[in-house]
Amino acid sequence: MTTVWTGLAIGAIYSFIAIGYNVVLLASGVFNFAHAQFVMLGTFTAYVGLVVFDLHVALAVLFGAVVVGIVGVLEERIAIRPLIAKADIAVMVIATIGAGTLISGAVAKIWGTDPKVVPGQFSNKPIHIFGGTVQPNDLALIIMVLAIGIGLQVWSRSTRFGLASLASAENRRAAMLKGINIKAMSIAAFALAGIIAGLAGVLLGPRTYAVSYLGDQLALYGFVAIAIGGAGNQLGGLFGGFTVGLLFAFSERYMGGGYPEIMVLLLFLLILLIRPQGLFGRPLERVV
Repeated sequence: MTTVWTGLAIGAIYSFIAIGYNVVLLASGVFNFAHAQFVMLGTFTAYVGLVVFDLHVALAVLFGAVVVGIVGVLEERIAIRPLIAKADIAVMVIATIGAGTLISGAVAKIWGTDPKVVPGQFSNKPIHIFGGTVQPNDLALIIMVLAIGIGLQVWSRSTRFGLASLASAENRRAAMLKGINIKAMSIAAFALAGIIAGLAGVLLGPRTYAVSYLGDQLALYGFVAIAIGGAGNQLGGLFGGFTVGLLFAFSERYMGGGYPEIMVLLLFLLILLIRPQGLFGRPLERVV
């Protein structure tokens, strides 16, 4: 059972990436590849808040949410907004990759490439649950990602603002004709994704450390989580993230350290071959 808890903790990290991908995708129709760098930046804001500024943990969380949320707004205004009129999704995706590269480079320039230790806010004494052990920080991480993912799923499907964001991503022109401010929806989505990444930094940092290349490592597995669960579905993103984490943990335990990445990529290829829209996604309709 300890391996299960380890896999769920690893999967929670990938689920945070999947959640951020979906937040922007559901509101703007853009796949923001820079979100993994948002999460990396969240660990650095946690380091700065807790270590450099010696803030209380609540203030450090707020600091991270504000800083990364502002970075999300800047990305939307600088990298995405000028391209919206062209309605070229491929170009906007490339712009998000460029934004992610810029964020990684800026972080490396400011803080260097050596890992920074983010102090944990919980006891190091493991908790025994269901016959296995789990670190309190990991348990808090799992609970947090479940709460955010389920909350966003309910919000996007049952609130007026959530439904408006879905409409703007589905058909921007039709949404505009219905009076929906698609520009406001887009900027709010990037800001929300940044806020979520900033909030998570205090719990992610003690497990991953704050290091400039963290985003590059997480981006691929977050994308695999989306592919498994289905793009545009927060519950699917949670399922995909936890699936990747469990597969990673069990492969490492029973097959050795060199196999987890191989097994995850094999699962990714299998999903693409059997159900390319993901387990919880739906195939897109196309008029011919």
